[in-house]
Amino acid sequence: MPSASSAVSDSGRPVPSSLWRDGDFRRLWVGQTASQLGEHTGLVVLPLFAVLTLHASAGQLGVLRAVGQAPILLLSLFVGAWVDRWRTRTVMVLTDVGRTLALGAAAVAGLFGWLGLPALFMIAFAVGALSVFFDVAYQASLVRLVQRDQLVRGISALEGSRSAAQIGGPALGGALVSLLSAPIAAASSALFFALSFLSIRRIRRVESTPERLERPSWVWRRIHEGLRFVAGDTALRTVCLASAAFQFSFAAVMTVYLLFLPRELHLSGTAVGLALAATGPGALLGSMLAARLPSRFGYGPVLVAAAALGDGVFLCVPALHGSSAVTVPALLAVSFVFGAGGQLVNVAVMAVRQTVTPDGMQGRAAATITFVGMGLSPLGSLLGGFLAEEWGLRTSLLATAAGMMLSPVVMALSPLARLGRTLPAARNEPLTAGRSEGHESSSCPSGDVE
Repeated sequence: MPSASSAVSDSGRPVPSSLWRDGDFRRLWVGQTASQLGEHTGLVVLPLFAVLTLHASAGQLGVLRAVGQAPILLLSLFVGAWVDRWRTRTVMVLTDVGRTLALGAAAVAGLFGWLGLPALFMIAFAVGALSVFFDVAYQASLVRLVQRDQLVRGISALEGSRSAAQIGGPALGGALVSLLSAPIAAASSALFFALSFLSIRRIRRVESTPERLERPSWVWRRIHEGLRFVAGDTALRTVCLASAAFQFSFAAVMTVYLLFLPRELHLSGTAVGLALAATGPGALLGSMLAARLPSRFGYGPVLVAAAALGDGVFLCVPALHGSSAVTVPALLAVSFVFGAGGQLVNVAVMAVRQTVTPDGMQGRAAATITFVGMGLSPLGSLLGGFLAEEWGLRTSLLATAAGMMLSPVVMALSPLARLGRTLPAARNEPLTAGRSEGHESSSCPSGDVE
């Protein structure tokens, strides 16, 4: 096999021996890091503004979070079919512009005293919708930028940048809301999206122009192909079910959690941001471990153990009482363990998905898993708000945290838990719109799940 340094990309450009020598990958990495910083700052800014400034009730906070998550359910499948037919760089650049304008509008509205709950709902929905486009596009873009033998390293690098964003984003968002104002916090998120735009637009590699859809019915056919592909693969099907169980419960947990910290534990906005930010260092550790543990112990055992540890640690939170001097260090430890376990799962799952999926199906596979896995998040947020009002914060937090344990149970009972130290081979690409329907390629896996 030729060395990486002698390899040539599809565009005829030599592939560097190291990912970090590849200017296009660096630009994608910088843009994704800035985008994640903007996203994680915004995820704290809007709920904290609603709770601390507008005195939103548990039900209203649940609705706000559900509105921001609703685009995942409404748009993911269409976005996957659409992204597979467009240049990913174009999609990412346009979504960064949109999110910059949306949060910039929120900052201006806040400065003039117009930023009430209705405005927050509209901003949350707009940013959520654009984030669906960006997230699907960047995952498909990575596969088009790097060779398959560099894929795990590329995933680890991008997930490491997400870890850094998890460190800085929540802390920055909480501090800005608490010390300055929600408009300034919203403006900081807008600046991060602007930086992402400036970096990603400089990617030089020209993707081949995909064939444009000429018939609306083809969109539905391509969506059906993505659903059929994921449903026909045991590993991807399990990922969908485990992700759905986790995301539904986690959305409920976070709705209660964002109320529990300031109202039950009496933490300031800065302390809340600090507690959430501790997920980042844990995720950074998880990214480093993800490059080593699966090759030593196997992908399946690492997935199940990391999910059980990371999700189970949240069961400790309802037992916390006392002053912030006691509760904050405990919350930091919980967030650290949760971040490390979650990141191990994220990297391993992305490696499995991107390895078994052919290039022409990457966008639809990512969107299908996002749709199934995170589509229930709005309902989880609504459930969290309802339980907090009916059962109280402490009891609701315990019940919803227990629900997150369904995810490792689903993985442990599936063939995914038996994945070994090597990943299964990619499946053959299924029939796509425009091909002859009488010459459908095989959809059987080319490698068995270990």
